[in-house]
Amino acid sequence: MWILSILPDAAIHIIFGLGILGTIAGFVLGFIPLVKTYQFAIQICSIVVLVFGVYLEGGLADYKEWELKVKEMEVKMAQAEAQSANKNIEIQEKIVEKTKVIREKGKDIIKYVDKEVIKKEEVIKYVENCPVPKDVIDTLNKAASMGDKK
Repeated sequence: MWILSILPDAAIHIIFGLGILGTIAGFVLGFIPLVKTYQFAIQICSIVVLVFGVYLEGGLADYKEWELKVKEMEVKMAQAEAQSANKNIEIQEKIVEKTKVIREKGKDIIKYVDKEVIKKEEVIKYVENCPVPKDVIDTLNKAASMGDKK
């Protein structure tokens, strides 16, 4: 309600109180000559002000309730943000650890591959200087490749 943002809480309570007092005055104080002259107008105006006051009081109570819920949610949000920050730190630490492990494994693989390359070069040098005839090696290679086709 836009009117709640304009009127202070005290004004809403005063409107409600005036509605109650006017309604009582309109119905009970009919024996006073001034009130008796304008009794019907006082009753109508008082009832309208009372209804408007009740409406504003209900809106104010609802507004206060929503403000309380908003404050509760702000507290929960602050807690969730703090937990999120802690989780982010944990996740970053895990990522750093995994990155270290991956780098170490990568270095181990590179060392292994380097060893295998060196071994193959040694094997190639040995095969080139091998006293075994080339026909025997070719036949052995053909037999190995036929076994792969199955």
